[in-house]
Amino acid sequence: MALLSPTDEQKLRDAFSDMTSRVRLLFFTQSLECEMCPQTKQILDELPPLSDKIAIEEVNFVLERDRAARYGIDRVPAVAFEQLDGDGNATDARIRFIGTPSGYEFISLVQAVLLVGGKPSVLTDDNRRRIMAVNHPIHMQVFTTPT
Repeated sequence: MALLSPTDEQKLRDAFSDMTSRVRLLFFTQSLECEMCPQTKQILDELPPLSDKIAIEEVNFVLERDRAARYGIDRVPAVAFEQLDGDGNATDARIRFIGTPSGYEFISLVQAVLLVGGKPSVLTDDNRRRIMAVNHPIHMQVFTTPT
């Protein structure tokens, strides 16, 4: 059963039509001891039918520990974003979702897809200057709680 209504599907199709780059979501999952993995898979599986620029790749967290470590994934479910160029070469977009992107987090997931897919940021020029002034690595995490 689809999670999105036909109206919501059309709104997302319209939004995704503006994407200029292809996006691959790496879905880190495991079969056992991951209560939320099936729900996360169901959510992610709703996206590719809405745009030919969105792909999902499942990565077995247990069997592909090295790959998970390369992306800094240490628990599941998790999603890492990649931008694909015209030749299919991937660039890590350095955006991660840990846990199930349901509720309000689904909106954040869609915004991340659009951002990696080439939608211009809505940052002001002042905020862009501030970010460009950062001259050392920063590790930023945002924690949310489903409501």
